[in-house]
Amino acid sequence: MKKIIMYTDGACSGNPGPGGWGCVLMFGKVEKDLSGAELESTNNRMELMAVIEGLKALKEPVDLTIYTDSKYVLQGATEWMAGWKAKNWTKKGGLKNVELWQEMDFQLSRLPHKIKWQWVKGHSGNAGNERADALAVAAREAVVAETLIS
Repeated sequence: MKKIIMYTDGACSGNPGPGGWGCVLMFGKVEKDLSGAELESTNNRMELMAVIEGLKALKEPVDLTIYTDSKYVLQGATEWMAGWKAKNWTKKGGLKNVELWQEMDFQLSRLPHKIKWQWVKGHSGNAGNERADALAVAAREAVVAETLIS
């Protein structure tokens, strides 16, 4: 199985507000940057989108390590999602971002990946995380600029 490393991050100006997501995929010396934005979003939505879009980019089963600085995404994927799914995607008090959690669940199961989740402290000098953050910020700034000069 090919080994892929994925770094993901989300950025939001205001919460809610304009948001961007960034994802860096690494396979040996080959690297691919992905990013996107929403004019009205939240930080958690952008963190989820980064992982979802990274998973969508994979075309075959891989040995995947996902690095995220979001404990919300990490715990959601590794601890909480199975319970939400068993309760028909509900939780006491309501489940925010349910459509994104459902999409992540689909993307995680779409191909038989071997997945390892790894938390990394944000803004601590980790090159992959800093790159994903820069992609997210640039995407967020671009979506704001489009509204100002279109």
